[in-house]
Amino acid sequence: MSMNVQPQPDRPDPILIAAQNDAFRKLVCLGVPPAQPIQGRMHVTRALMEASDGFMAEAVKATGEFATFEPENDPEGWHDFGMVEIRGETVFWKIDLLEADSDFRFGAETPDNPATTMRVLTIMLARDW
Repeated sequence: MSMNVQPQPDRPDPILIAAQNDAFRKLVCLGVPPAQPIQGRMHVTRALMEASDGFMAEAVKATGEFATFEPENDPEGWHDFGMVEIRGETVFWKIDLLEADSDFRFGAETPDNPATTMRVLTIMLARDW
């Protein structure tokens, strides 16, 4: 007997969220337009903004290109966190999924619905964590 594993109706679909998060990162970091509109914004920490010699641009590009998701660094399967090395410095990035009309105060009720979810990508130096 084969069993099809289906997302439960009240649980968000991690495959859909991962695809949307990947598309959003590629949009804001690399300028690659998504197949469907995705709402969101990117923030970088002050230390990253103040880094010299194009360091921030390298960190943003590496964030957009990140694709090394493993169960250890992506337990939910949402592709919402990563770590990259730039010139020997560790940079973290994180995507938070928020309710689109909540002024960034509440988590998304349906995080797999891009029409009601606002993504906020934060990129920071690990030492600022």
